[in-house]
Amino acid sequence: MRDLRERIKGSIPALITPMTKGAVDQGALRRFVSWQIDQGSHALVPAGTTGESATLSFEEHKQVVEICVEEANGRVAVIAGAGSNSTAEAIELTQHAKSVGADAVLSVAPYYNKPSQEGLYRHFAAIADAVDIPILLYNIPGRSIVDISVETMARLARVANIIGVKDATSNLARPSRERLACGLSWRLISGEDATTLGYMAHGGHGCISVTANVAPQLCSQFQEACLRGDFAAARALQDRLIGLHDAMFCEPSPAPAKFGASLLGLCSDEVRLPIVPLSASGQEKVRQAMESAGLL
Repeated sequence: MRDLRERIKGSIPALITPMTKGAVDQGALRRFVSWQIDQGSHALVPAGTTGESATLSFEEHKQVVEICVEEANGRVAVIAGAGSNSTAEAIELTQHAKSVGADAVLSVAPYYNKPSQEGLYRHFAAIADAVDIPILLYNIPGRSIVDISVETMARLARVANIIGVKDATSNLARPSRERLACGLSWRLISGEDATTLGYMAHGGHGCISVTANVAPQLCSQFQEACLRGDFAAARALQDRLIGLHDAMFCEPSPAPAKFGASLLGLCSDEVRLPIVPLSASGQEKVRQAMESAGLL
C-alpha cells in the first residue's frame, strides 16, 4: 500500500473518452493512453467526470477501465473512476476495477441524494469494506452538492484502504487542514488545475487534471517542479498554462478538452448529450490558448 501511495502523485490526467458515431472509440482510447504515458503523465484516471462517466453505460464504463489498464500495462498507476450515488453500484464498479487490475479507484461523493456526513462516512466505509483496493475520495461539492468535511475525512482516514482525496473544492486551506487531521500518509491530490500551484505549496502530491489531456508534457513538468520545491519554475509553467486551464472550462467539460485533442489529431471532438460540441467562439478560445502555450 505504501508503494502504491507513492505512485499516486504528479500529473494525473482525468482522461477523456474518445467517441465516434456514438460509440467508444477503442482504438483512439488505446493510442491516447500510450501517448499520455509517453508524454510523462505519472498516473491515469479513466471513466471519471472528464471521461463522461455519467453518460457511459455500465458496460462502456467497465470497457474503458479495462482498456486503460491493458494499455498502461503497469507503466503507470491506473486509478479507475468507480463512484456512484448508489452505494451498491459503487461497490460493483469498484469490484470490477479490482478484478481487471486497476491500482486504485476514485470514488465520488454521492450526488443528488444529498447524504449527511454520517451517510457519506457509511457510504465510503461500505465500499472499503467490500473491496480490498486503495480508494481516493473525490470531493466535488460543485457537482455533488455535498462537501466531505475535514472531520469526516479524518474518520475515513482510519480505514486502511482509504488513502487520500481528490479535492475539487478550490479551497486552498483544505490540504493543510486535512494533512493535520488525516496524517502525513494521506494523499492530497488537487482536482482543479488553475489553483494547483497553491495546492501544491500547501503540501499537495499532485493533480487529477483536465488540462493534461492536451498538454501532458507541460503538466508533468509543472508537477515535477512543484514536487522538487522549485516554485519559481512551477510559476513560469503556470503562467504558460493558465490560459489553457481557463479555456478547458470555457464551456461545459469535456467539450473543450475533446476539441483540443482533436486539434492534436488524437481523436474526434465528439461528445455525448447532454454535453454538446464546442461553439465556434469556444473553439477559437481553445485554439488561441493552445497556441499561446506552444502546443500548436
